[in-house]
Amino acid sequence: MDQPEIYTHPRDLILHAIERIYRYRMTTTSGGNISIREEDGAVWITPARLDKGTLRREDMVCVRAGGSVEGAHPPSSELPLHQAIYDAAPDLRAVVHAHPVGLVAFSLVRKTPDTRLFHQARQVCGEAGFAPYALPGSEALGRSVAGVFRKGYAAAILENHGVVTGGKSLEQAFQRFETLEFTAKTLIRARMLGEVRYLSDEELALPLERTGRLPEFRRGAPESHEKELRRNLAEFVKRAYRQRLFISTQGSFSARVDAHSFIITPYQVDRGYVEASDLVLVRDGRAEAGKQPSRAADMHHAIYRRHSGVAAIVNAYPVNATAFSVTQESLDTRTIPESYVVLREVARAPYGLQFQAVDELAGRISARHPALLLDNDGVLVTGGSTLEAFDRLEVLEATAEALINCRSAGVLSPLPDQAIEELNRVFLKI
Repeated sequence: MDQPEIYTHPRDLILHAIERIYRYRMTTTSGGNISIREEDGAVWITPARLDKGTLRREDMVCVRAGGSVEGAHPPSSELPLHQAIYDAAPDLRAVVHAHPVGLVAFSLVRKTPDTRLFHQARQVCGEAGFAPYALPGSEALGRSVAGVFRKGYAAAILENHGVVTGGKSLEQAFQRFETLEFTAKTLIRARMLGEVRYLSDEELALPLERTGRLPEFRRGAPESHEKELRRNLAEFVKRAYRQRLFISTQGSFSARVDAHSFIITPYQVDRGYVEASDLVLVRDGRAEAGKQPSRAADMHHAIYRRHSGVAAIVNAYPVNATAFSVTQESLDTRTIPESYVVLREVARAPYGLQFQAVDELAGRISARHPALLLDNDGVLVTGGSTLEAFDRLEVLEATAEALINCRSAGVLSPLPDQAIEELNRVFLKI
């Protein structure tokens, strides 16, 4: 979230989270509920039968440990579900329940999305459990879901219903909810392409071996050029989140300041609320004192060292392009002229290079291949400016979505060689 939860009233935390979930169509006007449990046992929860798109902080309801209710409205009908989870998992302080379409799809076929698809999904969500169907709002549903949490799961798919996630804070519960939905949607799209690849235990351990910590240096006051670059990059990071190219826990963006330094998104800061002051300056492999950069900083550094013409780099996880990254399907840019001119050809890098061989990965970037699919780790896009990198990312995702959708419409007919030669001559000057 954009403020430390310890200083923010539960009303505001819940309002902020439900607005975010509704804004990104991860629930409906009538669906979903969120709660926070305080140290004294009081549970703050969304109200029953109110429009999720117009809630106010005053609408939130407090149910005291003794059972008394404070508020202008009755509490959510799913209150028994939340209370049962808190009883089963006393360390939890927040619960999110909603009906995002990806996870609902899994609930309809009685399956859970395999979080081994991504190292970050496994780290954030763990393994999801499954709760058999029971009537919404009933104590039976509470018992069914509580049984899953009692086994140690932090997320449960509810048969023919939706999902519930818990956390030691609302931020953690939300991140688990959003990351699990991203995983589910990516899996659905990937299965339309072909066989899906999952990560082994050894592969899941690779990013954990990388601390991401860089030596520090004391910096002076930033010059106006860096200040403008920070403002610009922060806006693009937030736009990437709004466009669903990032999620709160995933996505890194950097921009070159000069021949020896770049600014990059910070480690473990919500991508939806990154500000210019949050960005981290990295100079000659050292980070400005008191800040921790994204753990992708060493990879970005390697690319900047090798390619003087690269001025911005983005690691992202847009659902459709990421679906290609978890299969062995190639992403053919010969779809419409824009896709080919902007992206040229999209190459692929095997899983692990971004952790163990960043110089080798940097060598896969070129004028012909400004974007890479990273096996089971989204995409890597470069550009001669922040705008160009972001534009390539958007075009990459739009192209990937069109390629997946066309499989339901007919057989792909790519641009012919003559058209590619013409585009090379007129637009790319080659």
